Amino acid sequence: MSQAPKRKAGPKPGGPNAGRPRTGARVAAVQALFQSEAGGESAETVIDQFVRHRIGTLDSEAGFEDGRVPQADVPLFSKIVRGAAANSETIDAAISGHLAANWTLDRLDPVLRALLRAAATEFWSAADTPARVVINEYMDIAHGFFDGEEPRFANGMLDSLARQMRGDEFQPKA
Repeated sequence: MSQAPKRKAGPKPGGPNAGRPRTGARVAAVQALFQSEAGGESAETVIDQFVRHRIGTLDSEAGFEDGRVPQADVPLFSKIVRGAAANSETIDAAISGHLAANWTLDRLDPVLRALLRAAATEFWSAADTPARVVINEYMDIAHGFFDGEEPRFANGMLDSLARQMRGDEFQPKA
């Protein structure tokens, strides 16, 4: 993680959510959390902007490469973004607790940071989706955004966070 990340311009065209609105919601949530942090905008402002301009099929043929998310479950998208914003101290502390001693959250690539925040929010607040499904979804998204070592790093972080926040799901079945 010491080298500059090999970040892609955005998710692959056809992307990880082709026909999968919940995946689309997660992609949009990562983008929105990134935008909120980079622009200093509130969660509500970013949610409004995404719902009006970036989610769904609007008047253009724009897709992922243009920052659009053609299919997204808007209630799930809103829940993730609002949850990450409302519980940012708790979420950030959980993520920071799994970083190496010499790493801070600010040292992570901002897209990777947004991805981890979105996933941690789901682990922490939404037990309706199994942790392993959440991990798989965010790994698809990580591969859509990065070519380097970031997906491997994300996988380790997601696994650690899931085991901390949803440990019961990882216990052997009796």
